[in-house]
Amino acid sequence: MTANTAYAVHQTARPAGFPLASDFTLVRTAVPEPAPGTALVQNLLLSVDPYHRGLMDGGEDGFQLGTPLEGRSVGRVLASRDPGLREGDLVFHREGWRTHALVALGVEGTRLLRPYEGVPLEAYLSILGGTGLTAYAALTRTAALCQGEDLFVSAAAGGVGTAVGRLARLMGARRIIGSAGSAAKVRHLTGVLGFDAAFDYHDGPVGEQLAQAAPDGIDVYVDNVGGDHLEGAIGSLREFGRIAWVGGISMYNGDRSPAAPRNLFEVVHKSLRMEGVLVRHHTDLQEELEEFVVPHLRSGRVGTDTTVVQGIDRTVEAFLGVLRGDNTGKMLVRLDG
Repeated sequence: MTANTAYAVHQTARPAGFPLASDFTLVRTAVPEPAPGTALVQNLLLSVDPYHRGLMDGGEDGFQLGTPLEGRSVGRVLASRDPGLREGDLVFHREGWRTHALVALGVEGTRLLRPYEGVPLEAYLSILGGTGLTAYAALTRTAALCQGEDLFVSAAAGGVGTAVGRLARLMGARRIIGSAGSAAKVRHLTGVLGFDAAFDYHDGPVGEQLAQAAPDGIDVYVDNVGGDHLEGAIGSLREFGRIAWVGGISMYNGDRSPAAPRNLFEVVHKSLRMEGVLVRHHTDLQEELEEFVVPHLRSGRVGTDTTVVQGIDRTVEAFLGVLRGDNTGKMLVRLDG
């Protein structure tokens, strides 16, 4: 790779179920020149996320074939014709899955980053990025977690799941319980992240394992999975419990999943509240999140919790790994630069 060459990942086919590496291609172009009002950014870190899978099916808001894919990224300004950006500035934007991008302040999703001393770059795409913001909004706004309450989070070893566990502990949750997809991840949750209990959902019915881990019930459930996890959580929630529904990985890739939990009427019987969480509705919380988390990042009480893959040519590999659950914490791709 040379200094005047750019690379971008294109989607070239619609996946039928689980995506294949052959559905994508790496395209080489010249590094673009910034037009008036834009800046040329060299990307340093890319985010690959489960939600990308749905966009790959196309549709009005989906990815178009034969064009660079888009995702959250952190980059450094190489040249600027945007008066709000200077050479060397760090920028968060959504023109990821490529080595170079043209960005502009004022475009949705593009913002100048404040470089905090002692905070690693990975934090801006994990605990301080969309992942952490999703977790923060789910806990503080959607579920309104209170000190002393008990919480269950599914896919707890993933990006949002680890952030939920970290933040809930800082907010004074009494017991934090997580589900994960392997014994190693269960050990990571309890031994490294400080979860009070965790279980491998492969080891038996989720509802039964959750009832064993939380015999007195739970107050809040942050759902990243749907399906049997949602059903199990409804069974364990106490009266007036809250569900913050972030994602439904059990329903990705065309997987068959029940249209609704069999115990859905318990939402009425227990006076439960269930609400979806979309991070784009909570961008106004970014400064609040940083004020809350940065001191704990500096002190070491909170980590970035990331799995990092090196190289633009491994972006698709990293994305497929997320869908398989290969990552612990947030999956990122580091680029040269």
